Amino acid sequence: MAQIFPKWTNTLPLILAVGGVFLLSGVTGFFWYYGSPKYTDVGYRPIQPVAYSHKVHAGDLGMDCRYCHNYVETSQEANVPPTQTCMNCHTLVLPESEKLLPVRESWATDKPIEWVRVHMLPEYAYFPHSPHLRAGVGCESCHGNVAEMEVVMQSQPLSMSWCLECHRNPDMHLRPSDQITVMGWQAPDNQLEFAARIKKEKNINPPENCSACHF
Repeated sequence: MAQIFPKWTNTLPLILAVGGVFLLSGVTGFFWYYGSPKYTDVGYRPIQPVAYSHKVHAGDLGMDCRYCHNYVETSQEANVPPTQTCMNCHTLVLPESEKLLPVRESWATDKPIEWVRVHMLPEYAYFPHSPHLRAGVGCESCHGNVAEMEVVMQSQPLSMSWCLECHRNPDMHLRPSDQITVMGWQAPDNQLEFAARIKKEKNINPPENCSACHF
């Protein structure tokens, strides 16, 4: 009896199985990267209602982050400053600048400026700023060097795996308390010794259990 299918079709199941594995791996890898916060969120740079330059204020002028974000060491969030904070300087500095018109209007009408949030976490995740700063984690570790940013952008993925990496090994992110807002800070040669000492002094033991960030 003549064969209906040629002999090479005997290898077809193997070809389909191998091809299926490669296809599944490719699809998984595609979504693993292109669907991750590292790709979708890093670089997010929304247009703000006022062209506020962190490079000018935090970089060129050397203003401390805490002048504007003055609750960051005591509260959960790094608060957005009220218009009055801007006008503390700009009643005298560039008081007629057209770029600052929305600021002056906000001040005159007592209507807050509607800044666009840059760093967003899901509602089911809890991240308090104050304990991280008390531990000695610098602003730059999460927000990048904002002193070089004309427009603030998200520089880290802020994903669960990214947070856990730091909780498991925080040593390179710990600084002296007076250096937490310094941008471009360089870890000293004895950083690991310093980190070991500071972790013991402050009893730093970052939790890795789910309930630490998810209530």
